[in-house]
Amino acid sequence: MAASGKMASFRLPPLPTIGEVIKLYKLRATKQLSQNFLLDLRLTDKIVRQAGNLKGAHVCEVGPGPGGLTRSILNAGAADLLVVEKDTRFIPGLQLLSEAAPGKLRIVHGDILTYRMDRGFPAVISKPWEEDPPNLHIIGNLPFNVSTPLIIKWLENMANRTGPFAFGRTRLTLTFQKEVAERLTASTASRQRSRLSVMAQYLCTVHSCFTIPGRAFVPKPEVDVGVVHFTPLSHPQIQQPFKLVEKVVRNAFQFRRKYCYKGIELLFPEAKRLELAEAMLQEADVDPTLRPTELTLAQFRALADAYAGLCTRDPGLFTYEFREELRLKRVARKTGTSTDPPTPPCLPVPC
Repeated sequence: MAASGKMASFRLPPLPTIGEVIKLYKLRATKQLSQNFLLDLRLTDKIVRQAGNLKGAHVCEVGPGPGGLTRSILNAGAADLLVVEKDTRFIPGLQLLSEAAPGKLRIVHGDILTYRMDRGFPAVISKPWEEDPPNLHIIGNLPFNVSTPLIIKWLENMANRTGPFAFGRTRLTLTFQKEVAERLTASTASRQRSRLSVMAQYLCTVHSCFTIPGRAFVPKPEVDVGVVHFTPLSHPQIQQPFKLVEKVVRNAFQFRRKYCYKGIELLFPEAKRLELAEAMLQEADVDPTLRPTELTLAQFRALADAYAGLCTRDPGLFTYEFREELRLKRVARKTGTSTDPPTPPCLPVPC
C-alpha cells in the first residue's frame, strides 16, 4: 500500500480531565501570580484556532498551568510544543501530558520574562523577515500581572528582530484582561486609544478575536478576557529605534485629555522646552491642539522622525528625562543648593 502524503493526525489518548488533574495534584490558583484556570476545552480549542493551522508547527506556550490549552495545541497537530512554566506545582501534570505525547512536548521550568526563546527552537525554521512568517507560534493564556510587561518586551524584540523574532515574523495569540485587549486594538480617536495601541499597531497587524466571559475561569476573575492575535509587519510603520518611538509616544500620552503639545514639551529641558517643542511640531506638521488619542500612526511617525532629527543635532536630548529634572529640583530645594550652572566669580575692575 502506498504511504499517504499527508501528515498523520495526532490525538491525545484518554487522560484525566483538567478538573481531575487539579484535584489529583492538589492545585490551587495563586492570587499573587494572577492565575485563573480555563477548564472548558471547547474554549481552549477556540483560542488555538485563532493561531491558524498548527499541523507540523513549532509552538511556544506561555504559562500552561494545568495544561488545558496545552492539550488543545497538541490535538491541533503541533509537531514541537515548548511550554514555559514558572510554578513548579504544575510540572508533574505537564509531565503526564509529555508522556502521552512522546517527542512532542518539552517542558521548561522558568520565567517567560527572562527565558531566551531564541535558543528554544532550531535555526532551520527561520524565515527572512520580508517573507511569510515562520512555522512558529506563541500562544498563551497570560496571567494579568505579566501580560502588559510581556507584550511590551516582545514588541521591543519585534522591533529589534531578537528573541522569538530572531526566527522571523513569529505570530502571537494571547489572552489579556479585556480592557488591555481593547487598548491594544483601539483605533485613532477611540476612547481606549493609548500608548499601547500605538506601540503595538506600528509594528503589527493586531486583531481582536473574541471575548471570554470571566465566569469561564476558575477562580472567576472580576473582568472578562480578550483573545488577541498579532502578526508582525514586514515593514514597521515607524522607521526609528524602538526606545525613541516609545519615548515620544509615552510623552505624548502623558496628558491624554489635554492637547498633545503639553506632553511633547516634556521631551525637552525646561530652558529650551517651548522652543524645541514648537520646532518639533512644525517639522512634523502636527496640529499642537490635537489630543494624543486623535493622532494617527502617520502623525506619530512624523513626530518620531522630527524628534530623531533634533536628537541628531543635540545627542543629549535623547537621554533627558523630565522626571529626573524635577527630582533634582526637589533635592535642590531641600538642600538649599541650585541646579543651575555656577556663576563665574566677579573680577575686580582694572584701574
